[in-house]
Amino acid sequence: MPLSYSTAHQPPFWLPNGHFQTIFPSVFRKTTVAQTRERIQTPDHDFLDLDWSVAAPSLVHQSPAHSLVILSHGLEGNSTRQYILGMVRLLVAQGHDCLAWNYRSCGGEINQQLRFYHSGETTDLHLIIQQAIAKGYSHISLVGFSLGGNVTLKYLGERAANLLPEIKKAVVFSVPMDLLACSRAIEKPENWLYLQRFLRSLKPKIEAKERLYPDQITVKNYAKIKTFYDFDDVYTGPVHGFAGADDYYARSSSIYFVEHIQIPTLIINAQNDPLVPFKSLPLRIIAELENVFLELTTDGGHCGFCPSEVLEGAYWSERRALAFLRE
Repeated sequence: MPLSYSTAHQPPFWLPNGHFQTIFPSVFRKTTVAQTRERIQTPDHDFLDLDWSVAAPSLVHQSPAHSLVILSHGLEGNSTRQYILGMVRLLVAQGHDCLAWNYRSCGGEINQQLRFYHSGETTDLHLIIQQAIAKGYSHISLVGFSLGGNVTLKYLGERAANLLPEIKKAVVFSVPMDLLACSRAIEKPENWLYLQRFLRSLKPKIEAKERLYPDQITVKNYAKIKTFYDFDDVYTGPVHGFAGADDYYARSSSIYFVEHIQIPTLIINAQNDPLVPFKSLPLRIIAELENVFLELTTDGGHCGFCPSEVLEGAYWSERRALAFLRE
């Protein structure tokens, strides 16, 4: 589909660049929704924590029957991040049930297997979709943010013609479709704060894994970690069966799967995203695709999209996702 350079999103004047537009919602936005947690067991004797938000019966007529939206969070995020809760709040108010799931190690308790999660891990997403279908949902949409957007696109592409028929649409935001380019982008001096935050968040998980599997992983290697590429080369890659960071990026980047997607899919990225370089997006590939639409906003930052006027508590990204799901 033709690419769209959209000016529909207008940030407030006091968020003048991509960094402010990224950080402000993460730190200062306060959104709450009712969630009910369910823990399910995985085939490899681990667990996943799922947080459900169910629309009021009086609102169900506003959405397709048995409608569910499954939301996938970003790197070191969880089901309570503001971009997840804001989306859930609006969708539930419009009659959609929502399932925000936590990747392994992200739900508040370390998982039991040596593996945790990564940008190309799609088997857990497939498992929870199957769980949702077993509960009776016949109209499922997928929404992903950042890493969760890459997981979503890769899942849709690798399943392609064999995608479960209950999955109807997908919307993803701020997607690092080229993992190598994005890994290198976070090394830039202006992104130092993001890099340090991620590395500080990941270290306790490596320490926890060492306690569970002292013969297979050690936190001593963390002294070598100066960049995100280093982390993926030392930990993410080897732990999950890749030869290293380059192999992991090559086999997990959604840029290599997007051309196979068979359902209506909307990708939204801001041109001033500090973590996803504009030049890393596969513009030419997507422009030739029938089912995939790329909407590029001038502003928005990374998973930000705070509008100049917040109507009824909803951000621009949330209203845009709702509109696409209704089309």
